[in-house]
Amino acid sequence: MKVVLDTNVLISGIFYSGPPSRIISAWIEDEFDLVVSTEVVEEYRRVAERISARFPGVELDRVLDRIALHALLVLPAKISGDACADLNDIKFLECAVVSRADCIISGDRALVRVSGYEGIVVVTPRHFVDRFL
Repeated sequence: MKVVLDTNVLISGIFYSGPPSRIISAWIEDEFDLVVSTEVVEEYRRVAERISARFPGVELDRVLDRIALHALLVLPAKISGDACADLNDIKFLECAVVSRADCIISGDRALVRVSGYEGIVVVTPRHFVDRFL
């Protein structure tokens, strides 16, 4: 199964417990393939580094290094800017479309609303855990 993680899910999974944390653990245990683009990885790193100052004991580099080494890196497909109300979320759709990902996991309402775009299903972290893990 190929999955794209919205930044909010990755960050929540690194810094907090709950469904996003379970999703990160499942990926580390090779229960699914994480698909990323360079733009997605750059956002992961930028947001994680900004938040990490508040959580000095968290092993941020372990997850980010694993992404760099083990995630499936794709060159995103260019899609219409009106595909999603939040232009910052287009990169996740582009990544999912080109990789033919099974889903995007996101807690972002703008992404959840475009579920079904080009056949890409967008699910919440709780839904993913309940249905697939």
